[in-house]
Amino acid sequence: MKIGIIPARGGSKRIPRKNIKEFCGLPMIARSIEAALESGCFDRVVVSTDDTEIAEVARQYGAEIPFMRPAELSDDFTGTQPVIAHAINTLQAESEQPITLACCIYATAPFIQAEDLRAGLNLLQEQQADFAFSVTSYAFPIQRALRITPDERVAMFNPEHFQTRSQDLEEAWHDAGQFYWGTKEAWLSGQPIFGSHATPIVLPRHRVQDIDTPEDWDRAEFLFKAMQNT
Repeated sequence: MKIGIIPARGGSKRIPRKNIKEFCGLPMIARSIEAALESGCFDRVVVSTDDTEIAEVARQYGAEIPFMRPAELSDDFTGTQPVIAHAINTLQAESEQPITLACCIYATAPFIQAEDLRAGLNLLQEQQADFAFSVTSYAFPIQRALRITPDERVAMFNPEHFQTRSQDLEEAWHDAGQFYWGTKEAWLSGQPIFGSHATPIVLPRHRVQDIDTPEDWDRAEFLFKAMQNT
C-alpha cells in the first residue's frame, strides 16, 4: 500500500494559518491534496494535523483525517521524519494491508504537480532508492557566494574561485521543499533523507518557491498567476 501523508500543523507563526490561507482562490493545502489525488499514486491520502479547522478543510478537498496528531509532535521543533513515522505506524496499526511506500507532501507547495509525484514514484522504484525527492538548481554558482563580515566588509566563502569562470563551476542543487518519497523502512529508521541512498527529481526553478514570509507568499502568487496565463 502506498500512502500520501501531508503534514499540516496549526501553529504557523510567520504567516498565521498558512496551511489553509487562500492562495489564488483555494486554501493552500487544497493544492497539495488535489495533486496527490490526481497523481493516482496513492491508496490513501492522509493529512496529519493537530488542528480541527485544518482537518475540516482537508476533508472538504478529499483527504482523510484518520487521526489527530499528538501535541508532542506539533511544536516548533518537531522535524518532518518523526511526523511521517508516526503517521505510518498509526495507519499500519489499523490496516491489514502492509504499507510499503510513503510520500511526504508539504501542505505549502502550491507548484506541486501530479506528474512530478508520478515521476518520483517511478524513479524511486527504478533506482531501488530509499528516498526520492524534488530538487532544483541554484540560480547563481554557490562557489562564488559572499559573506558580510562583522566589520561590514565583504569576503568570499571560497576565495579560490575568484578567478574561476561561472561556466566552469559545478552546478549546485537544493531541496525544492515539495515532496519526499520513501520506503516504509527508510522513514521508520530515521535515516537522513539527503544522501547517497536518495535520488533527485529535478524541477525547473520557476516552479519552486519556499513560502516562509509574506514576501515569499506574494512572490509565489505572482509566479502562479503568471504560469496560469502562459
